[in-house]
Amino acid sequence: MDAEPITFLGRPLGPSFRSRTVTIRPGGTRPYEEAEWRDALVVVECGAVVVECQAGGRRTFRSGEVLWLTGMGVRALHNEGQESAVLVAVSRRAAEQD
Repeated sequence: MDAEPITFLGRPLGPSFRSRTVTIRPGGTRPYEEAEWRDALVVVECGAVVVECQAGGRRTFRSGEVLWLTGMGVRALHNEGQESAVLVAVSRRAAEQD
């Protein structure tokens, strides 16, 4: 269970949601695993992240932008910047996690 009340975009969320923070250090790469991001709305809290697709395309998302990664054919997340990229993922809490 989360230790503090969850806020998302400045508003509190109810107990049926969970949040997770993922940090990618400068120059770092995080291989994409679908289960990790399933059902999650993702906000770039700071820095920038480059989303690399399996087909080879790449797109950069910066602080304040919102992503949906599930079912998008993502291969990896990269941080090509000079500061850490911080992603906050909010998803519905599964019934067995209550």
